[in-house]
Amino acid sequence: MQTIMFIETETTPNPAALKFLPGEQVMAVGTREFSSPEAAEASPLAQALFDTGEVVNVMFGRDFVSVTAAPGVDWSALKPMVVSVLLDHFVSGAPLFVSGGADFVVPGEEEPEVADDPADADVVEQIKDLLETRVRPAVANDGGDIIYRGFREGVVYLKMQGACSGCPSSTATLKQGIESLLKHYVPEVNEVRAA
Repeated sequence: MQTIMFIETETTPNPAALKFLPGEQVMAVGTREFSSPEAAEASPLAQALFDTGEVVNVMFGRDFVSVTAAPGVDWSALKPMVVSVLLDHFVSGAPLFVSGGADFVVPGEEEPEVADDPADADVVEQIKDLLETRVRPAVANDGGDIIYRGFREGVVYLKMQGACSGCPSSTATLKQGIESLLKHYVPEVNEVRAA
């Protein structure tokens, strides 16, 4: 019996990125971003997408694959290639990662880029909780992810991934959206910066 699969596509706020939904789980937990062909060697699927020669970023989420096209690439030509690669991968049941290549981001387990002050432990926990429950689900809807990278002297450092990385509206998302939310709930937060 032949397996029939349909892959939905959604636009993202980043005109260079599309979100592909295969209708099944992509990652059981966490996210994984590939921002170079060398990084993509950890995943046959990411490598196949980079092999098109027209992709500059791939991110796996729980139920989606976000793909960012290289500057100047027309999505009308690239989209069918991406869908074909995704269909081949998911229908074949191929592994998502090569042996030993499954390191991914689990919220709260990544190393901070800016060392947190132990005296701020309660504040950091509040920030992480808000990011996990309020921010990350919204960012995932846009084909991306946001990773906590540290808190020091009132400044929260975050890293944007997937479709959100390099998005023209990412600065507005950080400043008007995330910064406003964190300042409202956590008075110790003065600013949010991209890491």
